Amino acid sequence: MPEDCLFCKIIKGEIPAQKLYEDDQLLAFWDIAPQAPKHFLVIPKKHVSGPGDLAPGDDSIIGALVRKGAQLGAEQGITDCRLVMNNGAEAGQTVFHLHMHVLGGRALAWPPG
Repeated sequence: MPEDCLFCKIIKGEIPAQKLYEDDQLLAFWDIAPQAPKHFLVIPKKHVSGPGDLAPGDDSIIGALVRKGAQLGAEQGITDCRLVMNNGAEAGQTVFHLHMHVLGGRALAWPPG
């Protein structure tokens, strides 16, 4: 894990987060700057910089992120939710550790930005 990665520091417990879920592969926590009434992140514990950096052997990570994100969303009362992954700075990625935003709790407009 890169020493300067914010999400790796959260995984290691060096930076606190309001955790929603954790297992041996994933961590989910509430976003500190929510863009919707309910907004949390799901991240793999394995460091991958972003969707474009996934290797063929990492395919199960995406399935786990989407499945767990949708499940946790439903548990939080947001069955209608938006699942978002940004890939690169111009797409809005600010933390270069693969993560998926789960947003809901209100109607979400399209296009997003």
